[in-house]
Amino acid sequence: MTAPGFAATFLSEVVAIATRIDPEQLERMADGIAEVRDRGGRLFVLGVGGGAAHASHAVNDFRKLCGIETYAPTDNVAELTARVNDEGWDTSFEAWLRGSRLSSRDAVLVFSVGGGSRVRNLSVNLARAVEAAREAGASIYGIVGKADGVTAQLADVCVVVPAPPERITPHVESFQAVLWHLLVSHPALALQPGTWEGPGAGDRR
Repeated sequence: MTAPGFAATFLSEVVAIATRIDPEQLERMADGIAEVRDRGGRLFVLGVGGGAAHASHAVNDFRKLCGIETYAPTDNVAELTARVNDEGWDTSFEAWLRGSRLSSRDAVLVFSVGGGSRVRNLSVNLARAVEAAREAGASIYGIVGKADGVTAQLADVCVVVPAPPERITPHVESFQAVLWHLLVSHPALALQPGTWEGPGAGDRR
């Protein structure tokens, strides 16, 4: 396949994926996260690899635009690496959540392709964290690429991005960014517009 042919294929897949995502799931997710804010809870955003990068960016936007106390374990490199070094990777997120006194007032938002699986030994740290969140009675939300992972199985609301298997990672990670930007822009959550959407935005260069 030539480069232009690949580009057309990839973009056509983006359109197909977007049309297959259920908007009602995102409405429910926005309302659920708004309820977390209303009850004084916190939002913990979990991801590894590209999901960790999304988590860091999402923390900024949920705090700044939505007024939600939000954290990601991967933002504290010292604590994360200490836990991995001393206790192991698989328990690192679970231990961090327990140390944060995760409770039923709080929520967890997961960005992952597989969603975590003990059975398949994939992203076990995410699987254990989601299980800990369920045990604590916290709300669980996810944007993932697999319906059989722990996140999709235990979440209150989980969007499973319907990506083609041969390009599942780039599409799922791309749509994670699209969908959490949708959330922080949603009227149920956004308390203020972004810098470029605010008053006088047209005067900026």
